[in-house]
Amino acid sequence: MKIPADLKYTPTHEWARMEGDVAVVGLTDFAVHAIKDVVFLELPEQGRVLEAGKPFGVVESVKAVFDINAPVSGPVAQVNAKAAEDFSLLQDPYAAGWLIKISASALPAGLMDAAAYQAHCASEQH
Repeated sequence: MKIPADLKYTPTHEWARMEGDVAVVGLTDFAVHAIKDVVFLELPEQGRVLEAGKPFGVVESVKAVFDINAPVSGPVAQVNAKAAEDFSLLQDPYAAGWLIKISASALPAGLMDAAAYQAHCASEQH
């Protein structure tokens, strides 16, 4: 399981990285492997204003449906439409498989660093 040290994480398995004045957001490697066979991915429209901790999209597998939550509040600056069409991109969740970019000045202080997220994932596997 990959947990890059330069990202911040939510308890619901989303990651975020600041790039200038936007937060790049995606599902973590842990989430992608837990979900397995994705059959549907719903992402928000550009311009929609998101609230941190609230759902902005849905990912559906053969067996279950999961909400995707925003790690930061702000308007959607860009949507990765390719990921919504080609689910294989999700297998590279920290690069080609990013989901959205949110206009934001900074990430919230409550997000986990890599070590805390790794411990969180370990607690969910038991």
